[in-house]
Amino acid sequence: MEFCPKCKSMMFPVQGSSQCRKCGYVKEKEGKDESLVSKAERADREVTVLEGNIEQGLPTTTVRCEECGNNTAYWWLRQLRSADESETRFFKCTKCSATWREYD
Repeated sequence: MEFCPKCKSMMFPVQGSSQCRKCGYVKEKEGKDESLVSKAERADREVTVLEGNIEQGLPTTTVRCEECGNNTAYWWLRQLRSADESETRFFKCTKCSATWREYD
């Protein structure tokens, strides 16, 4: 990324040179003929599937399970609503595996 030496705005690539959209300053390309844009193509998408005991890496907290009365549960956060709203906290009891959520 380059910046204009006159007005300090960002320079944009235009046909082998860089040009400032604010003041119009043009800087010719120097050196080798290298591309300013890199494009990569992904043929297949990989989906990670977690199987087995996923609780092994989750943190625990002290919270009371309404199902069995146990005081320890795993917890994790998920963004379920729009990005400007708070995350939803999920809990899973370490004893009976009951799952519930808590909203902030």
